[in-house]
Amino acid sequence: MAIREIIEVPDPRLKQISAPVTVFDEELKTLVADMFETMYAAPGIGLAAVQVGVPLRVLVIDLQPDDPDAEPVPCAHDGHHHHHQPTKREPRVFINPEILDPSAERRVYNEGCLSVPEMYAEVERPARIRARWQDLDGNVHEEDMDDLLATCLQHEMDHLEGILFIDHLSRLKRQMVLRKLEKMRRAA
Repeated sequence: MAIREIIEVPDPRLKQISAPVTVFDEELKTLVADMFETMYAAPGIGLAAVQVGVPLRVLVIDLQPDDPDAEPVPCAHDGHHHHHQPTKREPRVFINPEILDPSAERRVYNEGCLSVPEMYAEVERPARIRARWQDLDGNVHEEDMDDLLATCLQHEMDHLEGILFIDHLSRLKRQMVLRKLEKMRRAA
């Protein structure tokens, strides 16, 4: 496994439309393993293959919920002593995903993206979806999803079409986010 470079805006590769996966082999398994390692290291909860320069219809998601059975871990980052609840890993792979039945009901989430680092904005999407996808062996799955999982899958699926979460914003808000990002980069 290897950590791959995450492509960031305004790189034009993020605007590519990803091709369907037709071969389910060791190369695909290596890509997925690398994507998980990259996503966890970033850290993030979702990553599309195109974000690491591979325009294939492959997504990885792990919402990493708190683990209620684990003891809180002491922490002192930023000079503040406190505790964190450990999370549990629940990695999920979505190959050639499709949305079959988006709900009419909408929900707003404050979204961020590893390709638009440290920037967040409210995006409205269907509150619930029915999704179909393949796993690493090519088996087909279907599931009803809601809440953060539905939002995350829709966000990552946008990447497969060359769409970023900031593309859902008004032109003015999108320009503000991009200017803020450029200012941060110059200051770094």
